[in-house]
Amino acid sequence: METYNAWWGGLTTLNQWFFIAAAFFSVIFGWQLIMALMGLGGHDGDVDSHVEDSGEHQTPGDAEQTVMAFKLLSVRSILSFFTLFTWAGALYMSRGVSVSLSLAYALAWGIAAMVLVSLLFYMMRRLAETGNIKVSSTVGALGAVYLDIPANGTGEVRVLCSGVMTHFKARVAGGAPLKTGTQVKVARALDGTMIEVAPVDSATK
Repeated sequence: METYNAWWGGLTTLNQWFFIAAAFFSVIFGWQLIMALMGLGGHDGDVDSHVEDSGEHQTPGDAEQTVMAFKLLSVRSILSFFTLFTWAGALYMSRGVSVSLSLAYALAWGIAAMVLVSLLFYMMRRLAETGNIKVSSTVGALGAVYLDIPANGTGEVRVLCSGVMTHFKARVAGGAPLKTGTQVKVARALDGTMIEVAPVDSATK
């Protein structure tokens, strides 16, 4: 303990704050990563494959999916950036590297982490994509709301289809709004690109 106190006391205030921030971001990022690998984060944690259905053929390159992927990756990318940025800055400064140079190195590490994490989750989604999923095969399946479904509007749900956790555009039977994470049951396929769902409580009545 004395050795730790001596080491901590020998750090500059800025260096101490970098270590504190690094610990903080590490806890959050670690939790997000565990939830991602388990498929539990936020009832999905933006980890499972993002599959757009267009009848019987997927279109992973369409503009809407690209924008969606960017939104899903942004939170984890930012977390990874700050985790590596703060750790790198703290460690470089603790080794006597000047503040300006430490920040420059930390920035490089942060950007590298952000890019690598983005690629990691992108590849995880692509590995789970399938090119021949019929919307009609989801009828009766249970799932969860992935992106909020507004009243009389369209959102997105994730449903286990043919052993693959798949994402579909969806609207709610009756037009009621549903929040992310709400458990739902697929009531019917609409036009080959969208499904209609109902809350589990309502669907089972």
